[in-house]
Amino acid sequence: MKNNWQTKRFEDCLEKVIYTNKIQSNGWEEKTLDQISENLDSKRVPITKNKRKSGIYPYYGASGIVDYVDGYIFDEDLLLVSEDGANLLARSTPIAFSVSGKIWVNNHAHILRFKNMETQKFVEMYFASIKLDEYITGAAQPKLNQSALNSIIISIPPLPEQQRIVAILDEAFAAIATAKENAEKNLQNARELFESYLQSVFANPDDGWDEKTLDQISENLDSKRVPITKNARSSGSYPYYGASGIVDFVDEYIFDDDLLLISEDGANLLARTYPIAFSISGKTWVNNHAHVLRFSNMASQRFVEFYLNSIKLDDYVSGMAQPKLNQKMLNTIVIPYPTLTTQRSIVSKLDALSAETQKLEAIYRQKLADLKELKKSVLQKAFEGEL
Repeated sequence: MKNNWQTKRFEDCLEKVIYTNKIQSNGWEEKTLDQISENLDSKRVPITKNKRKSGIYPYYGASGIVDYVDGYIFDEDLLLVSEDGANLLARSTPIAFSVSGKIWVNNHAHILRFKNMETQKFVEMYFASIKLDEYITGAAQPKLNQSALNSIIISIPPLPEQQRIVAILDEAFAAIATAKENAEKNLQNARELFESYLQSVFANPDDGWDEKTLDQISENLDSKRVPITKNARSSGSYPYYGASGIVDFVDEYIFDDDLLLISEDGANLLARTYPIAFSISGKTWVNNHAHVLRFSNMASQRFVEFYLNSIKLDDYVSGMAQPKLNQKMLNTIVIPYPTLTTQRSIVSKLDALSAETQKLEAIYRQKLADLKELKKSVLQKAFEGEL
C-alpha cells in the first residue's frame, strides 16, 4: 500500500480488518438470507408514473430513488436488493442499499428486514463484495428472483465481530470516499482551467481581428460523404466517423486529407458531453452525421476547432427531440478571425495547455479507478481472502 494518495488512516483500517478476521474467524456460520432476515416483498406496491402523486416520500426502485410521492408504506430500517435490471450484472451502482424512515418501494427491489442494524450493514457490505451472476436468470432482462435471493449463502460471524467489521469498513470507506471526492474535484478543476482559458482567448478579440463565416474560410465537402448502414459495412482498418467520432472501422476510405468534422445532429449538439468539432487526418470514411470542412492550412483548422468547442451553438440548432445543425446554419456562424500568425500562436498555447490538462485528467482518472479497485480489495479481504 505505497500509493502516495493513500492515507495512513486507511492503512490502519485495512490492518484492523485483516487482524480481526484472522483472530476472530471462529464462530462464523454459513446462513442463507431467509435464515437471517424477513422478506417483505409481499408488501411492495408499484405505482405507474402517471398515477403517482408528487410528495416528499422517496419512491424506490431497483437501483435507488426514482421519484417522490405523497404517501409511504414502510417506516423502518430496511435493506433493499435489486430484483431486476442490467445493473445486477454490470454493478455500476450498489445492488444492495440500506434505507430508513418513511418510504415507498416498487416491485423492482426486494425488501429485507433484519433484527439489528449491524447485521443489515454487514449483509449490505457482503453483497458489495460478491458477484451474483450464478443466481441471476436472463441476459437481456437480468432478474434475481426471491427464491434465488433466499438461497444466497452468507458467512455470518457472531454479533460482536459483525459490529467490529462494520465499524472498521465504515471508517475505511469514509477514507476512500474522501480520497475519491478530492480526485473528482481535481479532475473537474483541471477541465475548468482549460475551459476558462479557452473562453478567455475568444472573449475579447483584438481590434485587428476580422469576422468571417465558415463558408468564407473553408471548403464544405458534405456532398462527398457516404453513409453505410451497419449490416452493409465490411470490417477493415479505416476509421468510419459519425457525429461524435469513430463509430466503426471499414475496409475502404473516401477521404485522405486533414479535415475538420462538425456534428450535424444528435443530443450532443446541446449537451456538449463531447467536442462537436474535431480534427481528423489521413485515410477515413465519414457518414452523413458530421459536416466535413477543408481549410487551407492546419493553423486555421485548429483555431476554428477550438473556437467552435468554446461556444454554445443553441441559436444555430433546430429541433429539441432530434437536434440538428444543418449546412445553411453552419455557414452563418461568425468566427472572430485574426491573422495567420496570431492563429498559430493561439493554437500553440492552447495545444500545450490541452496536453497538460489531458495528463492531469489521466492521473486523476487513474486515481479514481485505483480507489474503486481498492474498495473491492478491502471487501474481498473482509469477506473472502482473510476469513
